[in-house]
Amino acid sequence: MEDIQKKYFEETLLNDNILDALYDMRFDACTPIQAACIDPIIEGMDIMGVAQTGTGKTAAYLLPVLSRLDDGGYPEDAVNCLIMAPTRELAQQIDQAMQGFGYYLDGISSVAVYGGNDGNRYNNEMTALKKGASVVIATPGRLISHMQMDNIDLSKLSFFILDEADRMLDMGFSDDILTIAKQIPKSCQTIMFSATMPKKIEDLAKTLLKNPMNVKIAVSKPAEKIQQSAYVCYQKQKDGILSEIFKTQQKRVIIFSGKKQRVKEIYRNLVKKNVSCGAMHSDLSQAERDEMMFRFKSGSIDVLVATDIVARGIDIDDIQMVINYDVPRDVEDYVHRIGRTARAERDGIAITLVSDDEIYLFKRIEKFLGREIEKNALPAELGEAPDYKADKAHSTTANRNKKRHGGPKRHGANDKKNNVQCNTNPKQKKNERNEKQVRPGRKEFSGNRKRKGNTTVHPDK
Repeated sequence: MEDIQKKYFEETLLNDNILDALYDMRFDACTPIQAACIDPIIEGMDIMGVAQTGTGKTAAYLLPVLSRLDDGGYPEDAVNCLIMAPTRELAQQIDQAMQGFGYYLDGISSVAVYGGNDGNRYNNEMTALKKGASVVIATPGRLISHMQMDNIDLSKLSFFILDEADRMLDMGFSDDILTIAKQIPKSCQTIMFSATMPKKIEDLAKTLLKNPMNVKIAVSKPAEKIQQSAYVCYQKQKDGILSEIFKTQQKRVIIFSGKKQRVKEIYRNLVKKNVSCGAMHSDLSQAERDEMMFRFKSGSIDVLVATDIVARGIDIDDIQMVINYDVPRDVEDYVHRIGRTARAERDGIAITLVSDDEIYLFKRIEKFLGREIEKNALPAELGEAPDYKADKAHSTTANRNKKRHGGPKRHGANDKKNNVQCNTNPKQKKNERNEKQVRPGRKEFSGNRKRKGNTTVHPDK
């Protein structure tokens, strides 16, 4: 793996227009994944990057690609870069990052293409694709739909990027990715990012990448401001624990479960207890998911029950508590879930309900954290708790899974937002600066410099 040292954006090969935007957005030092990937991507190398959520993966590929496109030499009125994302929410975040990073770029357009929309948006997407948006950010199913209608030409593509590749495979998009890959030129530079590196990702990388540089960033620990604790219990006691928690805490709470059916059950039980809540899972239409997120962000509901996959779009600063109704199978999932709280320098609480069958999973999380997480006492009326012993539970669960499925299954690593403040508006930041201020080491430009052209195509408008 690549040896990664601290690097500042000024020390990279990024061009002046990109550096101007980063300066306005108050970005100074690269994250490790950015330091490792930016220059090799500019130099034309394929990349296989393994890094969890919050490491700055979006900027690690978007900055060098935009810099190269801005330097010129690519076909006009053609799709030059295709970015694949597993969910609509991530596609939207990448598109927002595009707007910030590409603020000073002239003639580079982008369009986000994803499902669950009305016919008008589909028509707008089709128009943007036929005109040849420079950068297309798409979910696999929606892109396949446009390909079948001959709405997009990938024959001149120069950059093919797969973000959260492991999640796309977990969601069943393997065949779609291979179908898309067959339509791109063999000379296309390919970049893959994944939170984990199971064999299926290794196989996909061998199929798509040409002599790639491998970069792996270790999973970071959760924020110190998160107060972590757990209840060790039997499965049937979990609803009673939730009731106890909600006697004192009922606002700005997210409850995670790895199964959509369980999300529905938790939601129904909370409604019966008059808790103001909503549910987010894959059975909802895109319009319903958008409405649910709007209600939660606006405060019209206090509690959101969600699965991991749809939770990627949850980016809210004032979450007070996260409850893991079940224990995630991957450390990355645990770090991502509880990372929804204690944002923007706030404190936060993370509580995990650990059934006897899940003890070995939670032991694994504690081993990664390097400490034992505080265990809360069960409410007296719920009875006794199981002993916190991993060996027996691990053996029982492993045998059960082996009989049913030929081995334990995993849900994949989760990811929500990259640790780049890509929603920051450079125009607002620029107004805070004195006129004729000079960015150190770079060309002088006016504090009231005007934008050259549109960076992003907005099909909704």
